Amino acid sequence: MLEELLPDTVVAVEARGLDDTGHLPLLPEEEPLIARAVAKRRREYTVVRSCARRAMEKLGVPPQPVLTGERGAPRWPDGLTGSMTHCDGYCAAALVRLTDLASLGIDAEPDGPLPEGVLEGVALPAEKERLRLLAERRPGIHWDRLLFSAKESVYKAWFPLTGLWLDFAEADIELAVDPVDPRRGTLRAALLVPGPTVGGRRVTHFDGRWNARDGLVASAVTVPHA
Repeated sequence: MLEELLPDTVVAVEARGLDDTGHLPLLPEEEPLIARAVAKRRREYTVVRSCARRAMEKLGVPPQPVLTGERGAPRWPDGLTGSMTHCDGYCAAALVRLTDLASLGIDAEPDGPLPEGVLEGVALPAEKERLRLLAERRPGIHWDRLLFSAKESVYKAWFPLTGLWLDFAEADIELAVDPVDPRRGTLRAALLVPGPTVGGRRVTHFDGRWNARDGLVASAVTVPHA
């Protein structure tokens, strides 16, 4: 689901289903952070961190706990950056060395309509109009949910670079459809507030990719150094 959205330098590990089979257990440092959570939340927390540790192994990094920092953002081992996502029956983590990318964000959502009223709080007027046209030209994908996923990926890539909140209305996202495969494409997020400085350059937009398959929509945003 996610590997095709990310460059080769990124390691992505995915898991379908939240049972305990084949997943790595929580480390002692992680246990207190989830001790009072309900069972479903605890399973998601455990499985997505299992994905993250398997990604560390693939990068040749000793598995380490993934604790939470400011605003709940994951704290990665030195020299790495990454992102995690989970929804019903699906978890994934993506990791990359900081020498290869400045930041990244991933998100997966069920391929169903957003709950009533959510789009009003997420989408700009121009985005709503583009969603309307996409729905007319390419029915079969819940474009409102895909836009929400893209906004989440943008924020996850933004926060490690800035340490600041990014409101849904502060990024204008345009989704483009692949001419060969209409269930995947690209995205561009124009930042409507001053962007982070990366490699001495002020970033004005984030680029990424999306796809829709197997009952999910997914997006990934990567921020290069140059």
